[in-house]
Amino acid sequence: MKRNKLKHAAYILLFLFACSPLHVLAQVPVRTGPAPEAEIKKARAGVDAYPDSLGAHKTYIYALGLNNPQLEPQYKVWMEKYPANAIFPLAIGTVFYNAEMPQATPYLLKVAAMEPKNAKIWFMLSQDAWRRGETHLVKVYMKKAAMADTSNADYAAGYLASFKDIDPGYAQKVFDFVKRFPNSERGAQALFWLGEDAASLNDKIIYFEKLRNLYPPKNFNWSAAGMAGLADAYIQTEPEKAMELVDEMGEGKNWQIRKQVAGSVLRIDQLEKDKNYTDALLDLNRIKLPAYNHLSDYIALKKTDLMAKAGDIKAAYDSVAVKFAKLPTDQLDTALLFYGTKIGKDAATVAKDIQNIRKSTAAVAYPFELGLYTSDGKLSLNDLKGKVVLLTFWFPGCGPCREEFPHFQAVINKFKDENVAYIGINVFPLQDGYVIPLLKNNKYSFIPLRGTSAFAAEYYGVQGEPENFLIDKDGKIIFKDFRIDNSNERTLELMITALLQKGGQSN
Repeated sequence: MKRNKLKHAAYILLFLFACSPLHVLAQVPVRTGPAPEAEIKKARAGVDAYPDSLGAHKTYIYALGLNNPQLEPQYKVWMEKYPANAIFPLAIGTVFYNAEMPQATPYLLKVAAMEPKNAKIWFMLSQDAWRRGETHLVKVYMKKAAMADTSNADYAAGYLASFKDIDPGYAQKVFDFVKRFPNSERGAQALFWLGEDAASLNDKIIYFEKLRNLYPPKNFNWSAAGMAGLADAYIQTEPEKAMELVDEMGEGKNWQIRKQVAGSVLRIDQLEKDKNYTDALLDLNRIKLPAYNHLSDYIALKKTDLMAKAGDIKAAYDSVAVKFAKLPTDQLDTALLFYGTKIGKDAATVAKDIQNIRKSTAAVAYPFELGLYTSDGKLSLNDLKGKVVLLTFWFPGCGPCREEFPHFQAVINKFKDENVAYIGINVFPLQDGYVIPLLKNNKYSFIPLRGTSAFAAEYYGVQGEPENFLIDKDGKIIFKDFRIDNSNERTLELMITALLQKGGQSN
């Protein structure tokens, strides 16, 4: 299963997921069913011969199978027989933990009680709590991990992250952390996220420049990653600085693309000053952006502005209409109505144009019928006819999925009296046990349905989670390929509003 990389507790896991050897046992493919009897006997003999070997226990557990009803009773027998030996709860707890299964919790807690100075166990418990949405326990356990090993930057970073979004002094805490761990990737990572999450270009530049100065990009991976955001901010404000930064960063493909973009923007700005809008547009149309960038809206709006200055208001209108139809923003809406008025279109006509663009790309959503977590029943897409459906494919251990949920919920709350259904299909059945606790602990309102990654890939083309869709009242997918965060909740609100309007998008 492909898991994409990127409030609060979700950030902690994203912050630490790249940590190296924090797992006590190496992660291995999950075997849910039993191996042949001979293999099981051989593995059991290994445990009998070497009861203190974590490797022997791992081999036995995977031979027996994680869903085997004999597994936990066997370990409870051993734990009763050897109550002072932490190896037995550690082995089964760690295997369940690595498989991201909620059965891990009692075993990890037992080890923590026996070995309260074991920082790795507290860290594992924090991630296990995160999967259940128990934010308060995430913070408690991360603090215990950080206190048990005060020299470990990974644990200190996890505890630091627990203050994000709830402490107005979080940025200062990051700067204090940087002073404490000046040579750690975790310091670079903390500054990276300050820049990445900054709401304004000015703040992005401040944080990313600090990142660049304190953690040389050639020596720190997270600093190198942040330079893409800094380059994109420079392209929009001071493209000369972008050129200098790109030259410093080297010959990588994405850096060469950014260099071409920065050079083009410099030429376009000069052509615009010379009122040579035709050539400026030709240059702009040649721009190809890197796969991941912060420039899409900037380039789109610059294009429409140049079209208008060149005298082709209709082309400017059409260009912004296509952009707005796919991912609406208030800025695009303002431009759309401005250019629409210029060519004699009123608000109703503009709305009709957008509706027609969306209708031309609409596709019928697969009419799923999947099991509910809240009862023994099922829910089908046909049951939701007449409602706008926000559909997300996710799983409890997916950091980017969890990062989106608070933003989804904030928008959905604005439509609680409207015909809107919020559906979440879990694609990882081994994590089923986390689903209901996660919803209850976070007060999320989405209806959880049982799915698999194979189902998501076959019927909705999902390649990685989260993958989101907005389906209109007639069961057609109108919006897809969107992600929501603190910077664009308004986009989701505009999309839902459009589909709630009389006639929806399919008529």
